[in-house]
Amino acid sequence: MKVLFLEVDLERSWSVASIGPACLAAYLRQHGHEALLMRVTADTPAEGITETIRAEGIGLIGVSLTTRQWLAARRILTALRHHITVPVVAGGLHPTYSPEETLAAPGIDYICLGEGEEALVGLADAIGADREVRDGDIPNIWAKGGVRPALAPPIEPLDALPPMARDLLDERDGVVHMVTQRGCPFPCTYCAARLYEEMYQDLGRYGRRRSVPAVIAELEAIREAGPLNYVIFLDDTFTLHRPWVLEFCKVFKERIGVGFSLHARAETMSPAMIEALAAAGCWHVTYGVESGSERVRREVMQRPVGNDRLIDVFRRTREAGILVTANYMMGVPGETRDDLDATLALHHALAPDDFGYFVFYPYPGTRLFHVCRERGYLPDDYLDRPASHRETILTLPGLSDDDICEYYDRWTDVRVASTLARLGPDCPEDVRKASIASVEASAALG
Repeated sequence: MKVLFLEVDLERSWSVASIGPACLAAYLRQHGHEALLMRVTADTPAEGITETIRAEGIGLIGVSLTTRQWLAARRILTALRHHITVPVVAGGLHPTYSPEETLAAPGIDYICLGEGEEALVGLADAIGADREVRDGDIPNIWAKGGVRPALAPPIEPLDALPPMARDLLDERDGVVHMVTQRGCPFPCTYCAARLYEEMYQDLGRYGRRRSVPAVIAELEAIREAGPLNYVIFLDDTFTLHRPWVLEFCKVFKERIGVGFSLHARAETMSPAMIEALAAAGCWHVTYGVESGSERVRREVMQRPVGNDRLIDVFRRTREAGILVTANYMMGVPGETRDDLDATLALHHALAPDDFGYFVFYPYPGTRLFHVCRERGYLPDDYLDRPASHRETILTLPGLSDDDICEYYDRWTDVRVASTLARLGPDCPEDVRKASIASVEASAALG
């Protein structure tokens, strides 16, 4: 059976394909199936996709979807259905937490709830054998018109899974992407990562991590096959479980010895861990700050870390020679203009090397999604509206649309100022103008 994954690009061209298809493709291949990937956008003609599907003899189409990709994917799959009858299965965060709405789309025949490796192999086996998929036949697979399936326990241990299919990741120049864990123990109300822990709570521990030897062995195999110059770790919080991180730093420095970047939470970082990461070759850490208001972080987001701790961790990280990126959010329920001012003030105190700023979107299944729906902040047609990081879709009592747009523009001004400061006073005027235009264009995309 040949499975084609459609990677749905949005406004920007991603530098890396979804990790989901790369993991699934490796498992499919291990079990005797073939797997390919095709990058598409909302404007890709259905005829071009159809031509590839027919030429390759595709028997199953897979799409891994976030809510941000949902509208574009729905348009593409609906158009495809006018040309082909190849079955389509959708998996990922959006189908898992908005399953009925996803299955209602004309071009989708199945959804995969939660972890997909074993489920997708079961579905490919059944379709390849021309066997009807009935209710309950394949755990995690929900067929259109059927009933919700039972979930299979999480795969344990993660080391049993094959390495990702790197030919699907579009990696270049020796820069590779790695995942060392699944699951997240933190209860952040705006994030869907925690929901997997809750969904699997009666079936086993969803939060799992690969062993340090397995991670190092994969990196060594990559280096044997081609250049290895830099590693981007994509775990939501790489710095979970201090003993694992310290062991990793020691072995990575001795056996790999290239630069790497990661995502962390300030409350997981200690001076000793920062020093160990820097000594191992960590060049860049991205921290989620979200809000400068301790009240908003504590009461709305369930992130009780204090501003003093954030400032201290950012300072220590910079002093260790590691570049620091901060991510901020605006427009969450319960937020006020004073809170947004506090976020701008904290940003200047943190002084990160770079930063991202996003308007809050209530992703289906998250606690803040339920809060927004119960309080009437969320429009009924939310799934027919783009999940933009530039504008809000909510009607909030404490912030107007104009307020949020104003602060988004103020963040853009901060980015322009920081960009010009890096260029220096002697930068040619044409370069300055081009840099400002680039920042503003990026901000307009959201």
